[in-house]
Amino acid sequence: MLSKHVSALFSVTLGLYNASRGATSAVVAGASWCKSSASTFNGSCVEVARLGERIGLRDTKDHGNGPVLVFTNKEWDAFRSGVAAGEFDEI
Repeated sequence: MLSKHVSALFSVTLGLYNASRGATSAVVAGASWCKSSASTFNGSCVEVARLGERIGLRDTKDHGNGPVLVFTNKEWDAFRSGVAAGEFDEI
């Protein structure tokens, strides 16, 4: 059951990373998550939320139990600007 151990290690590491970025499990659980109105109902979507002074991004198919990527406002703005400028169109 290596995958279970790796998953547990990843969760602990992610928890420390999120906490160090100002997103505790309580902040993540209490956030108002939203997804694009253009998303489909097959679970292949991401959700975003304001996490205090940060922005969180997670996969909807994890039903709130998976990892959360945490970005500063500056990082999120840079990403959004790159999307708007077409920097990721070839991906």
